[in-house]
Amino acid sequence: MTVLLFTLIVLVGAFLAGLLGSLTGLGGGVIIIPLLNLGLGVDIHYAIGASIISVIATSSGSAAAYVKEGITNVRIGMFLEIATTASAIVGVIIATYIKADYIIVIFGLILLFSAVMMLRKKVDHSNNEQTSILANYFKLNGSYPTEDGVKQYAVHRVVGGFAMMFVAGTLSGLLGIGSGALKVIGMDNIMRIPFKVSTTTSNFMIGVTAAASALVYLHKGQIDPMIAMPVTIGVITGATLGAKILIKTKTDKLKVVFAIVVTFLALQMIYNGLSGKA
Repeated sequence: MTVLLFTLIVLVGAFLAGLLGSLTGLGGGVIIIPLLNLGLGVDIHYAIGASIISVIATSSGSAAAYVKEGITNVRIGMFLEIATTASAIVGVIIATYIKADYIIVIFGLILLFSAVMMLRKKVDHSNNEQTSILANYFKLNGSYPTEDGVKQYAVHRVVGGFAMMFVAGTLSGLLGIGSGALKVIGMDNIMRIPFKVSTTTSNFMIGVTAAASALVYLHKGQIDPMIAMPVTIGVITGATLGAKILIKTKTDKLKVVFAIVVTFLALQMIYNGLSGKA
């Protein structure tokens, strides 16, 4: 395969990954890494390195818009980033010492988990009658705009959410994905933050977490510009278009189809990892 053909395939694949990732809320990394590893035979470490760069780019663009709208809780994001950034570096170090086959199996399992989370019915937590002592101390409670005006919310179980961020950050560094599903679980299910706030704050955090991982992958020489450049351009373009389509389109049926595709890719990666074909 020529360099030009390889670049075109990656560019088109990254565009579709960014488009579908934006429409379904999973992000492009869950498609990019299987595309590079399973489809094009790229080493899993270089596939992860390219995915990390695209995660930084897409998160930075969309996060700015959400912060401007006043939905993102920047204070919570920066507080939880202490956990995700430190653990992301731990994840990268772990990736250095375990076999690529094991990384692929773990990635496959996370894909399965992400597919389930994508189909899970979202529950909006807006209980502001009680709050955590730590939430009051760190001033994490906040508000966000709705169609009915500004809505106040309280933050609960700060320690539990902080602990979940260690898990999410470790997997982000290990697998080169945003681990948005785990971050949302930490904020939505554990800390009881409204879903809209938790998803936008997660998006805000993802880029910072990925940046910490990227420094280590760059130092190890596992970020190849020839792969990372078309991946980033494709994912950003696709995600931008997806964000515009999302406003006018219902994506329930698309999420079911995408979950099936992700499940297939997950099972394929798990099989390859266990059989040593990676």
